[in-house]
Amino acid sequence: MRIGELASLVGVTTRAVRHYHRIGLLAEPVRQPNGYREYSLRDAVELARIRRLSELGLSLDEVGDVLAEDAGRDLVDVLEELDADLARQEEAIRQRRARLAQLLALDGLSAEAPVSPELAAVFAEMARTAASRPGPEPAMAARERELLALLETGAPAEHQEWAAGLQQALSASPQAMERAYAVYGLLDALASADVDDPRVEEAAVAIAESMPAELLGDSSSLDHGFARVLLADFAPAQVAAVRRALELLGGRS
Repeated sequence: MRIGELASLVGVTTRAVRHYHRIGLLAEPVRQPNGYREYSLRDAVELARIRRLSELGLSLDEVGDVLAEDAGRDLVDVLEELDADLARQEEAIRQRRARLAQLLALDGLSAEAPVSPELAAVFAEMARTAASRPGPEPAMAARERELLALLETGAPAEHQEWAAGLQQALSASPQAMERAYAVYGLLDALASADVDDPRVEEAAVAIAESMPAELLGDSSSLDHGFARVLLADFAPAQVAAVRRALELLGGRS
């Protein structure tokens, strides 16, 4: 039989048959004087076995191991390995579906999703708080969400601990979130202000009263590492408010 007949009989494409020849998975048949391949029933049996093994999920390399006489691995070994791999995939899928179920159970998802269910719950509370307040949401609130999503994705352990502390502070009570939004609004108002604007002191007091001291650290921590990179995106008056908040917290300790 010709290649088209072979492929049709086994239920594969002629392109697949030619590929199996190229990689040595299916032996080349004897060619007739006219140059055409002439396949036998034995070729069809081998091709059908390749198809069955592939449909089990074996890679073509693994199919080759099974078919080769000197591969050193029998079919049982290969299938047991495949079964273990599928079990790992099933567990990974189960965990992903459980996470999706948690996310879908929330009232809404932010633009930063997907994030962990815990962070998604904080974002949902932020959305409820923003909706309950007049006017548009402060830009600083959106920046906070972006920061938390970034830190959760792959930041060093100490930064993730800081992010976890901030999440805890934000979700401590509805009043905590309300205070945070008040701070966001005050910082937004400083975006184009001078560093000696009297609103800097107002914002600093609000920050000091709303955030745990351990989350803010001390003034020197703002000049290096992650804090320096973060504050580089702040306006000068906003940075001044954060520095002043640290001074106020230091005076209370």
